[in-house]
Amino acid sequence: MDSEREVHEAMSEEPGWRPTEGGRTLGLTGGEGGIIVRDEEHPAGLRLTLEEDASRSFHALTCGVTGWLVHRRYFSSEAEAAAAWEEMRPALVELALRLPASGPKGMDPSTREAGARLGAFVARFP
Repeated sequence: MDSEREVHEAMSEEPGWRPTEGGRTLGLTGGEGGIIVRDEEHPAGLRLTLEEDASRSFHALTCGVTGWLVHRRYFSSEAEAAAAWEEMRPALVELALRLPASGPKGMDPSTREAGARLGAFVARFP
């Protein structure tokens, strides 16, 4: 896709979030050492994964934008993690809409703008 407009149009036509690998990742050990209890992906190259370990009161939420970002957040309760999940899903889609479809490209001005957008997302969801 050549423009942000084309990306936006394609994303609005996509069915949206769906279970990663058809749900086969649920119950596996995640990258933070917890058990994956929720794992979804979006056709725009987005992924949101929730891990938990009740023995440690541990909940890790990892989000990703392919080629741009992997960001982790940690919570001490299931309720906090679930609320963050619901808040981050639409924010990830909005972020993806605002990133250059061509991906990161060195010192291109659109890449510098993307860096500011990524930084604002991470600051919003520390």
